[in-house]
Amino acid sequence: MSFSTLTKNELARVMDPRPCCKMAELVALIKMDGSLQVSRGQVSLNILNHNAAVARKLFKLLKELFGIHAEVLVKKKMRLRKNNVYWVRIPPQDGLREMLIRLGLLNSDGYLQEGLQQDLVSRNCCRRAYLRGAFLGGGSVNSPGGNYHMEIITSKGRHATDLCRLMQKFGLSAKISRRKTWFVIYLKDSEQIVECLNVIGAHSALLEFENTRIYKGMRNQVNRLVNCETANLNKTVDASLRQTESITLVARTVGIDKLPSGLREIAELRLKFPDATLKELGEMANPPLGKSGVNHRLRKLDQMAEKLRAGEPRL
Repeated sequence: MSFSTLTKNELARVMDPRPCCKMAELVALIKMDGSLQVSRGQVSLNILNHNAAVARKLFKLLKELFGIHAEVLVKKKMRLRKNNVYWVRIPPQDGLREMLIRLGLLNSDGYLQEGLQQDLVSRNCCRRAYLRGAFLGGGSVNSPGGNYHMEIITSKGRHATDLCRLMQKFGLSAKISRRKTWFVIYLKDSEQIVECLNVIGAHSALLEFENTRIYKGMRNQVNRLVNCETANLNKTVDASLRQTESITLVARTVGIDKLPSGLREIAELRLKFPDATLKELGEMANPPLGKSGVNHRLRKLDQMAEKLRAGEPRL
């Protein structure tokens, strides 16, 4: 089961006790997935969803808030994964038109009303409920083990703008993009996704997201440290091999005993301890030397070897 499905199943079980929040969530679900049908002056409403738990929640909200009779139809998709599609159908009946007017979906004259009715989301609790309904209707969130991405898609540009503004009221820097005929409101920052999950009430999903994110961060940090240590070790080994070759050439051609005392000491230490770091070589010198002092003497030995390789007869 995907992380999105787990999150929606959790949110479908969240039932706010306040009627105003239930209204806001119901409006969001209808705006995301609903379609009105008018035939011979009679109005019916169909709401589509791919999640059984969300369909059950829709049915319960309609019954509790308005006492409306609804039917739940199940159809199987014939393409791709052939998952079930759930239709919550509200046939023509007394009270349906009044319900749609109260929800701000129709105006008093019976015409479709664009935009979000602001008194439905005048309080923070109702804004949270509306965003929860919008996510249940058209949202998804990637598993935190992969790329961080959360989105809500809608077919209406004005609704996308309304959703974006609601999210911004909670400090969420949501953005909108076009995907064919759809408008996509999305978040890509992990901290923002965590905050959004908190806003809509997906607390179990939030904890799982955080646990995975922390584990992923620690794993990446360990990998970076290992890579850094490996690079440093390779660098040290390569430098030690080059220095040993240079000292061997100088010893064979000139003789270590003919070198100045400082160079002779470092040359002997490097030949004796080829795996030692510059710091360790400096600590073994008498008197002890710093890394820069050891590096300076080894560079002089490298320069002497380069002159010998170039065929210069005298150093």
